[in-house]
This record gives sequence, structure tokens and C-alpha cells, in this order.
Amino acid sequence: MKHLLFLIAATCLSSAIYAQLPPIFDDSYNKVAQEDIIDRTYIPPRKVVWKYAGVDGKLVQNDATLLLAGDGQADVSGHTSYCLLKSTENEKASIMLDYGIEIHGGLQLVMGSADSRPSLVRIRFGESIGEANSQTDNVHNRIGFSTDDHAKRDFVMEIPRDGAIEIGNTGFRFVRIDLLEQNRTIKIKEARAILRFRNIPYLGSFKCNDERLNKIWMTAAYTVHLNMQDYLWDGIKRDRLVWLGDMHPEVMTIKNIFGKNPVVPQSLDYACKKYPLPEWMNGMSAYSFWYLIIHKEWYHHYGDLAFLQKHKDYIVGLIDNIISHIGEDGSETFGGKFLDWPSTPNKDGVESGYRALLVWALKDAIELCGVLNQPEAAKKCEWGIEHINKKIKPANGLKQAASLMALAGTMDAGKACKEVVSVGGAKGFSTFYGYYMLEALAKAGLQQSAIDIIRQYWGKMLDLGATTFWEDFNIEWVENNDVTGIDEMPVKGKKDIHGDFGAYCYPGYRHSLCHGWSSGPASWLIEHVLGVEIVETGCKTVRVKPFLGDLEWVEGSYPTPYGVIAISHKKLSNGKIDTKIKAPKGVKVIVGS
Repeated sequence: MKHLLFLIAATCLSSAIYAQLPPIFDDSYNKVAQEDIIDRTYIPPRKVVWKYAGVDGKLVQNDATLLLAGDGQADVSGHTSYCLLKSTENEKASIMLDYGIEIHGGLQLVMGSADSRPSLVRIRFGESIGEANSQTDNVHNRIGFSTDDHAKRDFVMEIPRDGAIEIGNTGFRFVRIDLLEQNRTIKIKEARAILRFRNIPYLGSFKCNDERLNKIWMTAAYTVHLNMQDYLWDGIKRDRLVWLGDMHPEVMTIKNIFGKNPVVPQSLDYACKKYPLPEWMNGMSAYSFWYLIIHKEWYHHYGDLAFLQKHKDYIVGLIDNIISHIGEDGSETFGGKFLDWPSTPNKDGVESGYRALLVWALKDAIELCGVLNQPEAAKKCEWGIEHINKKIKPANGLKQAASLMALAGTMDAGKACKEVVSVGGAKGFSTFYGYYMLEALAKAGLQQSAIDIIRQYWGKMLDLGATTFWEDFNIEWVENNDVTGIDEMPVKGKKDIHGDFGAYCYPGYRHSLCHGWSSGPASWLIEHVLGVEIVETGCKTVRVKPFLGDLEWVEGSYPTPYGVIAISHKKLSNGKIDTKIKAPKGVKVIVGS
């Protein structure tokens, strides 16, 4: 009996020690090993977009077999169907596959045996058909060319025979495969995309009678979901990095849809470690302002005092650093002012928006100081707001600036929207700051205008083939309708929406088509149409005040630390709204104002 108990105890101890690795690895491995928290799913292509099968059409055979579900196993039974790619002295086969939706991950090729000689292939990943067809230029970042920045997307490699190989770790929807050598035949059993993602539920939801809005909402949510990798990235092809300013729209989407996911606190911890004071987050003072705003939002939603206290020293130190750059006369010495890329030519507008962002951050910092019992730091924030407000300047026609000024209270929201934000509808919107433009419109009571712009601006990306939202998009790019979408072969005489546009750090195909900062409609529709507002920290009290506008009904859900609130609104014939709510225990819900 004692011997049996010893074996049981030893087994339990062994299981605890070797929770990550098999027992053959000693404890020294476990101290440095890191578990992969990202799941993998294999997805076959949905269609063959294009192929070059030679003059006689025989260089590509049986390509429909690639669309079937696979098992990842090489097969020598003789009963397997293969796609054959061939080359001759003068011609080489090529094929392009469409997986139907943007994916983060790579490609699994399962090969059969054909030539006994090694075969070289070129494999190109693309977020658009144009990108998958493009040439790589890693020096000049020119319009019409692709890059391998942050994630390699263009490979030349030898493939196995009767075996499998995995290639790539990037963002893509399309894959092109080219034979490179003469007189070769390769047999492809499977060409499956490897989707790498956090296997987490969509706790928050939004649905209404307008399918265009529903698709926009889901696309925005999925855009952020793909960027929730080891840390919270901004892009899955390019910008696979933690950018504090870019994170804010993503954090809003995460808290409203995915709930309390560890990717947010882990990314904030990481940023503090990588940018110790007195450095600015990501080398930009504005992104340190966003750090304070994110903390306030996260604490307001979850009431996680322990996490906030963990960052207390950094928060207080950052406040000191900020105040040290503000003069008695309202001048400042921050330098390097940045809002988003499209706003950068408007220097006066950026100056005004930057000051508004600083005021917003200091107001949120005062709330944090109250929770952390830091009255002296709070007084410094009040001093900073008072002095920065001595030199408030006009928005200079810049929608980004006017939106920040409305949200920070340095300009009346109605005036900001009437004179700047709503002028021209979606013209002047950007994917990042579009969220704050929508927020400003809601603050001014112009929710219907915001809904119309969501349909026009984000909806136009869907019309152009988007399955995730982009790093940047200018509605003026498509005013003449002379562009091809990302899921269309480029046509002579038309602009390629991916390859022929873009500027700053994203010219041509370097432009990311899955950027988390573009997810604004996901949280905006929940907060301003479904109508959810946190009244008391930790979601102890929540107000539900819907805006249906031209919609007939809206339903959805909202995650809280106590569980999910289920909400539905239906417009009655008399114009009133019938609201039904099911809230978890511990959450008080107030309906209406």
C-alpha cells in the first residue's frame, strides 16, 4: 500500500513538473520553454483563382482536388488523387489559390512522388491577388511592389517527395505556386492554409436588420481577433508589433467582444519593459498619452486594481515626464507630434489634435490617480490641463483633430462635427482615427450620420473584397469606380486598389490589409446603437440607451466580469422601442437616460 501511494505521489509530482514538456526533458528545459498559446486549424482553398497550364492546357491537371478536405498525411497507397504541375523546356506551370478569407499563418504542402530529382518552387503569399502576383522589392518600398518586412511572403524552396512541409508565417488570403525548373513534374495532394489564432469565444455580439452593418461588425471583430497573437499586434503581415496608440481601438473591441483577454495586460507589461521612463512609448509622446487612456478604459471596465497598482510607478513617472515638457505659458517641448499618417501634412491641425489628445490623457490620468491614491500626481495633471488649454488652436479642417477636440472637451462637439467632422461624409476619414470621428459624431447626437458613414466607408472596403479592414483607405481612391478589388485580377486601364495606392510607410503592396486599428465600428455599434455604457467601474452598473435610427431592430450581447448581458431592441409602429434585457447577477442595468 505504501509503495502504491509513493507511485501515485511521484506520478502527481511528475505531472506538475512536466506540465509543458514530456518527462524526458529535465526541469532546466521547463524553465526556458514557452507554451504556444495559439491554436492551429487547417483550411483548404475555396477556389483556384488562376492558373497557367501552357499552350496545350496540360501543365496543370486535376487542380480541383486541392479544394477537398485533407488529412496532412503523405500517401503511397496508389489510391490518392493529386494535382499535377508540370514544366517543359519552354513553359512552367503556375497556380493561384484563394482561401476565401484573410488568414494569419502559413501554408502546408502535402506532396506525392513524381520526379526523383529535387524540384524548386516559388511560393508567394498575398493579401490580394495583385500582391500574390507581384515582385518583391525590399529596398525601395515602391508602389506596385511587395516587401518581406516583418514577415516573409516570397519564398524559393525545394519541396519534399512523399512528404509534407510548412511554409510561412504572415497575413494572406491568396497563394501562388510556380514551378521554377525545366522538365519537372510535381504532385500536390494538399495545399492547406494554416490558420493561427486564439481559440476564444465572441462574447459580445451585434446583429440588426441591415446585413451590410452586420458584415461590417463581424469583419471589424475578426480583424482584431487575428491580431491577438502572442501580443496584441497592429497587423498580421506588416506591423506585427506592439504599438500603444494603435492598440486603443483594438482594446475597445476586445473589451466589448472578447472580454478580459490576457493579451491586453501582457502587451502593456511588455511595452513598459521595452520603453522604460523617461522614454516615450514606441518613441512617440502621443503613444504614451494613449497608454494612460488605455489604462483608464481597462480599469473602468474590469475594476482590476491589482493590475493598475502594478503599473502605478510607471503611471506616476509618466505624468511627471509629461508635465516636465509643459511651460507656464502653455507652450510645450514634446516634439515629433503624431496622430495618424493621413493627417501628417496638416501641421496646424496635428498640433491642435495633439494638444486635445494630451488633455484627454491627463483627464483620464486624474481618474487613475484617484484610484491609486496619488493626489499630488492628480494636481500635476490638473495643472497640465490648465496650461495646455491656454493655447488651444482651431482644427484647421482636419477631421482627426476636430474629433479629438470634441472628445477632450476643448471644442464643442456640435461645432466640431458641423464645421469639420461631418463635412463631406466619409471624405477625410481614416481607418485609425475613423473611430474617434464616429465617437465625436455620437457625442454631437449625430448617430445616424455615423451609421451612414460606416456603411459608406467601411462598407466600401467590403465591396472591394475585404474580409478584414485595412491599414488605410481613402474614399476618394474609388470615386471614379475605375479600380479593381483585392479579389480581382488587375485589369489594364484600371487602378489596383492594393498595388496602386498608399503612401508614407505603406506604399503599394506594403499596405497592410488587416490592421487592428481599423476596427472602430465593432465597438461603436455596440456602444452607440445597441447602446451599452458602463456607469460604475467594473460593470456593476450599466446603462442601455439604444439608437436605432433607420434600423428596425437590433440585438446583441455584452461581456462583463459577472457574465454576458443579452439585449434586444425592436422599433414599434408608434416609433417607440421595445427593449428586452437579461443581465447576470451582480450587474444593475439602467434603461434609457
